Amino acid sequence: MLKTRLVSKANALIESSYTINLVAQRVIILAIIEAREQGTMSDVGGVHRIHASDYEKNFECDKTTAYRSLKSACESLYESEFVWTDKDAKGRDKINKSRFVQRASYSEGGGYVEVMFGNDVIPLITRLSERYTEYELKQIKDLNSIYALRIFEVLMQWSSLGKTPPISIGSLRTRLGIEEHQYKLMSDFKKRVLDHAIKEINDNTNITATYEQHKEGRKITGFTFKFKLKAKSKKAMESETDGDTPNILTPLKMTDKQRGTFASKLSQMSELSSYAKQGEDYKQFAERIETELLDEKKQEFYLPYLQKLGFQ
Repeated sequence: MLKTRLVSKANALIESSYTINLVAQRVIILAIIEAREQGTMSDVGGVHRIHASDYEKNFECDKTTAYRSLKSACESLYESEFVWTDKDAKGRDKINKSRFVQRASYSEGGGYVEVMFGNDVIPLITRLSERYTEYELKQIKDLNSIYALRIFEVLMQWSSLGKTPPISIGSLRTRLGIEEHQYKLMSDFKKRVLDHAIKEINDNTNITATYEQHKEGRKITGFTFKFKLKAKSKKAMESETDGDTPNILTPLKMTDKQRGTFASKLSQMSELSSYAKQGEDYKQFAERIETELLDEKKQEFYLPYLQKLGFQ
């Protein structure tokens, strides 16, 4: 089975406002994955190298396109800012403005970029927040619109419900990085942003999505998105497994004792150290893992680590 590569972002980052092109967003996503796989906070704050071959493999493009994309991304990454909201000591909304990276480098002839995340980004990609969103990289590899990618992330924020709460026009435009002068007419916004993005999501990801609009009188004030997982074809199911690997589409068979034992071992693996929540000790982390091992979706994430520990 191919290694599952998970993108993990704090919801504050999903909800933040920023304007960035698709290739730069893809590089940030690859850098987030590299950072998450480092295992320690000090490494996450270091330099992350993304090779053209990695971009080429994950987004299924030719080498020339991969090289050109990395160079283009590097040129825009350093200037990319995002605005997010949190609370101050008295519980009041606090608006923050920061940069995604404090450094971005491109190697002429080397075929790679290096990025160093800004200090404000690190807590937003390492699950230090209790509220975070996670999805598999392969689900967004064929999305060719930045709006489709951003809307997909908004949907994944509500993956457990299959439905978002109502999102106001202003909030949605902010999350999608749409500037004030763009798509002022609702008909343009729906046709060029929403309809196009939803079609891309439905054609190229593992979910089917729709939206409904909310009105005050004749004026559209917001939208609610609904979505559900697509049924997997037999071919897709077979492609995710091989003869030597258990089919994760069926639950792992573990006794309560096994689950507790493996959860304890998983909580102490260096590769999973950054998955512990802020303030969570080994025992609390192990208890959470033990509960998550009952969830088939979480089993898929833990399987490679379980196999390292000798699980059959």
